[in-house]
Amino acid sequence: MTARFVQIHALTSYAAALLNRDDSGLAKRMPFGTAVRTRISSQCLKRHWRKADGPFALSAIGPDMAVRSRKLPEERILTVLEAEGVGSPESRKGTIDQLAIGLYGKNAAKDKSSRQALLIGEPEIAYLLEKARAAAAEPDEKAAAAAVERLFKKEEKANLSEMLKAKGPLQAGLEAALFGRMVTSDPEANTEAPIHVAHAFTVHGEQAETDYFTVVDDLETGTGAGGIFDTELTAGLFYVYVVVDVALLTRNLGGDAALAGKVVEHLVHLVATVSPGAKKGSTAPYAYADLVLVETGQRQPRSLSNAFRVPVRPSVADAAEALQAQLVKLDAMYGGGETRRLSALDPIPAPAGAAPISQTMPLDALAAAVAAEVAGTEA
Repeated sequence: MTARFVQIHALTSYAAALLNRDDSGLAKRMPFGTAVRTRISSQCLKRHWRKADGPFALSAIGPDMAVRSRKLPEERILTVLEAEGVGSPESRKGTIDQLAIGLYGKNAAKDKSSRQALLIGEPEIAYLLEKARAAAAEPDEKAAAAAVERLFKKEEKANLSEMLKAKGPLQAGLEAALFGRMVTSDPEANTEAPIHVAHAFTVHGEQAETDYFTVVDDLETGTGAGGIFDTELTAGLFYVYVVVDVALLTRNLGGDAALAGKVVEHLVHLVATVSPGAKKGSTAPYAYADLVLVETGQRQPRSLSNAFRVPVRPSVADAAEALQAQLVKLDAMYGGGETRRLSALDPIPAPAGAAPISQTMPLDALAAAVAAEVAGTEA
């Protein structure tokens, strides 16, 4: 039976880093249990997974990607119209202004700061560009704006939601199919996210210090200091938790179970190997997970974060032992219902009288096995 849910648990350690900052420039934090923890927001994690390069990049899967921006009309439509010489400057202005209103709201043409960044698929951008070419060819600004305005009237059945119904959900781009999107101007074009990402947090109390540093001026005599600054650095072992709703993912991918399996395979690798991080130039915050545990099954998912409600030592062995103990307790109360696969640098010691979580396997084998199960091709 194809898994209904996939749960990915990971432990990843970083030293001397500032992975995700708040509005004050300090590391994000959260209180949990008996300690304050360093935190990485789900938005930060998802952005780095979306934009990652390499053989397991989302862009390497096949379907078109998407663009999240407040400037799509100007940067992706107007530039093409100008390069192609379509229409007059006035008709192009009417086209772009009305397109901004249709996508971002009634004040969007006059006040760009009022816009919210939208996630629009490359096929949708191509569709809007085609409509914009026709509108910009109108004789004046008013006629061009009216042509675009008709595009966003539902009775014309030519808006983004109608495009999705006619040509399939992947018109919104792969990212929308995975992480969802909200289009306030066209609610029927919204996509529910099948991949749910928790905020990562340290399994122990926060570990932070203020880093005092100077900038040396090469042409300065004496101390040579061109500036004196400070910043915050943190270190920690983070618990990462991701859930995939397989049925919804497959539906968002147009019913393609094999494609859903490929997405999950790539996601496992991304969770394990892609590092978020501010101040990359001065901290090189790159790390691979020490442990990746993947559970597949039919039951509602449940995080293992409560394994760390009482902080553990910042040790992979201690954190892994806490994970194992939490699983033993959950199985004792609710029964075991998931298939578990483990990839880890070191084996997890099992509590006395309990079976180990799973035999370890290479990450490639783990990801491929989960992908096959999601695709319904597992023997």
